[in-house]
Amino acid sequence: MSLFKKTLASLGIGSAKVDSVLQQEVLIPGDKVRIVIHVYGGSSAQKIDHIDLKLCCRYIAEKDRHPNDDREGARKSRVPVNFVLDKWQLPYSFTIESGEERTFEVELDVPLNTPITLGDSKVWLETSLDIDMAIDPSDKDMLTVRPDPVLDKIFFELEELGLRIRQVECEEAKGFALPFVQEFEFVPTTGPFHGSWRELEIIAYRDENELKLWFEVDRQKKGLGGLLSSLLGTPDLETHLTLSNQLTAEQSAQQVVDFLLELFDNRED
Repeated sequence: MSLFKKTLASLGIGSAKVDSVLQQEVLIPGDKVRIVIHVYGGSSAQKIDHIDLKLCCRYIAEKDRHPNDDREGARKSRVPVNFVLDKWQLPYSFTIESGEERTFEVELDVPLNTPITLGDSKVWLETSLDIDMAIDPSDKDMLTVRPDPVLDKIFFELEELGLRIRQVECEEAKGFALPFVQEFEFVPTTGPFHGSWRELEIIAYRDENELKLWFEVDRQKKGLGGLLSSLLGTPDLETHLTLSNQLTAEQSAQQVVDFLLELFDNRED
């Protein structure tokens, strides 16, 4: 191989390429996803030290601003933080010859609390080749994540009550296996809550045994603005419901409906 080709490969010109293909169109938290990784040789042979595969998302965290920032209300700033939900690495190196194609099959767990891809919540797959002395080729694929059957049924029944999702965002929160929770903001457009509740925020968090839901209602027409995640684990937030994984989707959804109607009646009294 000529020095010219070596130089071009080190600059990423004519280098190996990588492409990951999911074997299903939609991901469900708690399930597995099968991925086929295709590695295509470039214009010259190259040694691949690793293939790295990462299932990623992004959440919003509050950080202290620079101490010299004296603007009013500038004590905290909201910044996006990337987080790796699950990852895989090929446990050996190999050489990809010019024009050669290598294929690898991978299976990743989709964590139970992988964000649902609604609103501002995004989930993606990053694949990269680790090549010594070269610009590492990479592939990034945006993914679609849908609720599991229980949460899907709960959302359906909330719509039947006249509640519509207005905003979905992942917010930093402490005390969980993941460093964030996903908040679902609903507004009542019809039904029993219309005219009384301005909005309802819900956080859903699941483990192997149960689904836990936290609720915060805004009736003052001032907006919650991500208040719910900041109240988790404090005495200020007592409105929550725990659903056993032994319940069917229909039973879980009915318990949520009954809980909200009871909450509405108690707050209206």
